Amino acid sequence: MSQIKNTQVLFMENPQGYPEPNKSIVHDNSHTIDPDTIPLDGGFLLKTLVVSIDPYIRTLMRFVYKRGEVIFNYGVAVVIRTEHSGVKVGDHVYGLLPFQKYSIIPHVSQIGSFRILKNEEKLPWSAYVGMVGMPGQTAYSGWREYANLQKGDVVYVSSAAGPIGSFVVHLAKEAGCKVIASAGSEAKLKFLRDIGVDVVFNYKTEDMTEVLKKEGPINLYWDNVGGETLDKAFACAAQGATFILCGMISTWNEAPPVMNNMGYIALNQLNVHGFTITYLLPKYEKEFYDVVPNWIASGKIKCLEEKRNGLEHASQAVYDVQVGNHTGKCVLVVSEGP
Repeated sequence: MSQIKNTQVLFMENPQGYPEPNKSIVHDNSHTIDPDTIPLDGGFLLKTLVVSIDPYIRTLMRFVYKRGEVIFNYGVAVVIRTEHSGVKVGDHVYGLLPFQKYSIIPHVSQIGSFRILKNEEKLPWSAYVGMVGMPGQTAYSGWREYANLQKGDVVYVSSAAGPIGSFVVHLAKEAGCKVIASAGSEAKLKFLRDIGVDVVFNYKTEDMTEVLKKEGPINLYWDNVGGETLDKAFACAAQGATFILCGMISTWNEAPPVMNNMGYIALNQLNVHGFTITYLLPKYEKEFYDVVPNWIASGKIKCLEEKRNGLEHASQAVYDVQVGNHTGKCVLVVSEGP
């Protein structure tokens, strides 16, 4: 095979506000590769199939990505050449991947940073960057670690139509809880009703405090947004309620608001837990992969998914996830493959 395009997505700047499409990150089609002859140095060559567009990419832009370098996030790729005894041609791997069509993993030690996917349930590969990937791991591990509820308790989930929020909804309903969930469009609210949410509301058009005061008080709040939503939830919580802080998207692109209700943490003896999946996953990873793929395959849990085709759409997709112009889990399809 001769030289072919190896499309990439590059980081250019950390914006002051929202990441403007084709400015903060850009599509670069200038690089080439010969997949048949490029040296592997004892490693293996991957062809990227899908990558995940997640809200926390905005945090990576602030603290991790370097100007002029290829951005990365969780994805699934297929091995197309290998000099590594731990992987074979045709294996599918999951892990942090650069946003480019072909990637060389040159050091044998790096195989430990990837998971070889058996996919015995024959799920679409996009599921492995959603409910069976980092978002699902986050919901499952955080719930198992911190949620200590009784049947009939009231759970509120913000940004509930996304992969983390909707997974938490399923877990809360399975536990026999009353679930209140918010989202920002009628399509998302319909999905939440379809998966059994008891009370849904549009946070853009309805008064959150009125809803929670009427339907609560809440015993657990799973927070995917932070900011004003979190502050209002403090004032609507039952004595001893649990708050699980998972995301802060409302403060990543704008100045954080003044928090007026934090006094309720002490007054009502609230239990507030913040976490990232990095710290909890080792404890729950085996359990997660033992049960969750089957849950997806059987239809026990469902997720909205929005696919976009081509790395050239990465910049727009990152922006759309920040402002909510997407429906469910946003997945970028890089290549078609087995």
